[in-house]
Amino acid sequence: MKPLIGITVECAFESDNDRSNGKLSLNWNYAARVAESGGNPVLITPMTDLAEIANLLDGWLIPGGADMDAKHFGEDNHPEAELMNPMRWDMENELYSLVNKEMPILGICYGCQFLNVKHGGSLIQHLPDKVEHNDHVGGTLEEIELVGASKLSALVGAPTVAGKSFHHQAVNRVGDSLTVVARHEDGTVEAIENPSKPFLIGVQWHPERLPDDVANRELFRAFISAAATYAKGKK
Repeated sequence: MKPLIGITVECAFESDNDRSNGKLSLNWNYAARVAESGGNPVLITPMTDLAEIANLLDGWLIPGGADMDAKHFGEDNHPEAELMNPMRWDMENELYSLVNKEMPILGICYGCQFLNVKHGGSLIQHLPDKVEHNDHVGGTLEEIELVGASKLSALVGAPTVAGKSFHHQAVNRVGDSLTVVARHEDGTVEAIENPSKPFLIGVQWHPERLPDDVANRELFRAFISAAATYAKGKK
């Protein structure tokens, strides 16, 4: 049986929209990469019974999205912040408290930032203020350097990985039990992981947008493989 991979969705609730009440959305390629790698993608919404589904999941993919409210790491919001609907934070915050802490989790872009904040870390709220350029937005194809021995470097099997970037925020203070395992040449943290867990990795770039790249495909394959191993351990 394929491992069941939950993917939380972006929320745009509109109480005054009597036609649809807003939208729930997810870019197609997240679910496509999970399915191609052998997983069974299931979308999770704010209306999902999280307590019930948490025990069914074999893995969780936290996708990209808008900016989280800086109050979650003790700061005021930057003027350039484009805040997500708080329903998404509430959903993911609750789900994180419910899932088994040994269950594989892959965070992408905002998902990487979410994992860092949940571990007590903070974010650079607007990267151009720090790195003095805006190259990390708009799908820039970057060469990212892997740092030290890590689960990520072992599965990539090379000193660098290509990544497409669509972000203006990034990890600042690194969360407890997390290790920086990749950086951009300007110092921006590009990946974190918890070395004590079977698979808890956050990447700041978008591996789902480079389906023909071997290293990025292998990241998804390793995630689904870890989820399959976790699923077998539940039986």
